[in-house]
Amino acid sequence: MSHDHGHTANRNRLLIAIGIVAAVLVVEVFGAWLSGSLALLADAGHMLSDLAGLIIALMATIVAARPATDRQTFGYRRAEVFGALINGLILVVVAVAVTVGAIGRLVGGETEVHSIPMLIVAVIGLVANLGALLLLRPAAGRSINMRGAYLEVLGDLIGSALVIVAAVVILTTGFAPADAIASLLIAVLIVPRAFSLLRDVVRVLSEAAPADTDVAEIRDHILGTPGVVAVHDVHVWAITSGAPVFSAHVVCEQSVFRSGRTGALLDELSGCLAKHFDVEHSTFQLEPAEHAAHEDEFHR
Repeated sequence: MSHDHGHTANRNRLLIAIGIVAAVLVVEVFGAWLSGSLALLADAGHMLSDLAGLIIALMATIVAARPATDRQTFGYRRAEVFGALINGLILVVVAVAVTVGAIGRLVGGETEVHSIPMLIVAVIGLVANLGALLLLRPAAGRSINMRGAYLEVLGDLIGSALVIVAAVVILTTGFAPADAIASLLIAVLIVPRAFSLLRDVVRVLSEAAPADTDVAEIRDHILGTPGVVAVHDVHVWAITSGAPVFSAHVVCEQSVFRSGRTGALLDELSGCLAKHFDVEHSTFQLEPAEHAAHEDEFHR
């Protein structure tokens, strides 16, 4: 799938997911008011942050689809990373707010909770979130921005499940604190997802090698190519999730230059990285041994 088709598909998925989440948000706010459930209100607050996150993700996807320019030579694909950063920060804020509210209700005493409307609304939320989750899942592994949106909807799905459990407990036992406990659990579940997303954002922005990339293995593959003597100045980073970039200086035998095989060697090296390591953009500087020695002296 081309990048244009991929971005179009991602936009369509996000638009549908936004519609689903917005509709469920309205239902959950009404249900929280009707039932007096803090857990339902907490899940609605989580969904509000997710709705904002999905809109940000949509905007980032639109910006990321813009072509490269002389100023933005890699294009605008890193906008997806900034969108994911905002999503992660929103999740942290929601987790803190829900925690404060849940502890306040547990300490200050429970208000009356109507479990039946709470249960009905939570089931509606569960079904809707499951549909949105299945919609976003195919793109979650290819884009950090879409992964952020996927994780947010996954959190909503788990939140709806917790509200259902709390509603059933209250309905069958009359144990009202189950509502605040469910709210606290929703907050606890948000935190690791937020930090996981923020960790990936930091990895991209700090230009660290992607977590699933073995630089030593790439170096070994290059060294195993006929005509290659050594490799140095190896750099691997990512423009955004799923878009690794590679550059290296490759020292070659003199016969490669004398026979005019530099073009064939470049094709072989870039093909190797694309096939074995899914590197879409690679740059190699081919050097004779004398030039490599000169570089070593220059850097001393």
